[in-house]
Amino acid sequence: MKMSRRAKRMQRNHKRNKAAGGLNLTALMDIFTILVFFLMVNQSEVEVQSNDAIELPVSLAENKPSENVTIMISQDEILVRGRSVVSAQAAREEGEQIAGLKQELEYLASRMPLSPEAEKQGRPVTIMGDKGTPYTLLKKVMNTSAKAGFNNISLAVNQKPSGPGGE
Repeated sequence: MKMSRRAKRMQRNHKRNKAAGGLNLTALMDIFTILVFFLMVNQSEVEVQSNDAIELPVSLAENKPSENVTIMISQDEILVRGRSVVSAQAAREEGEQIAGLKQELEYLASRMPLSPEAEKQGRPVTIMGDKGTPYTLLKKVMNTSAKAGFNNISLAVNQKPSGPGGE
């Protein structure tokens, strides 16, 4: 049986277009590379410090922490931005203020100048204390922070899920 010109043309087109269906991976890899660099450059600067020695209390608070100086109080030591400044035992024995902590906070305050409006509110600081930390030690850390100019104090807690399944 003889094929018409239209049938021959359709057969040629079907053969030619049969293999077309692959992806151009080079362009796809370029897009992903650009996306990765974009995300790396624009990543949030909020750092979440975790320490297995500290077990945070649980709270129903909705506010998320912002980036600021973090003081971690473990059973053994007090850390500012992950660097040990004084042992917890020595801090308990000191007076109303903790000298090593105050010195570190004053150094950090000198490195981060504030505008006059922000100076009135005080510098922000987040205190992460183990839930077994004595209140007297926590009070000393808060007092020392306030005396060093870090008046805007936040206490870090684990968020307790709210609602019917959270209890």
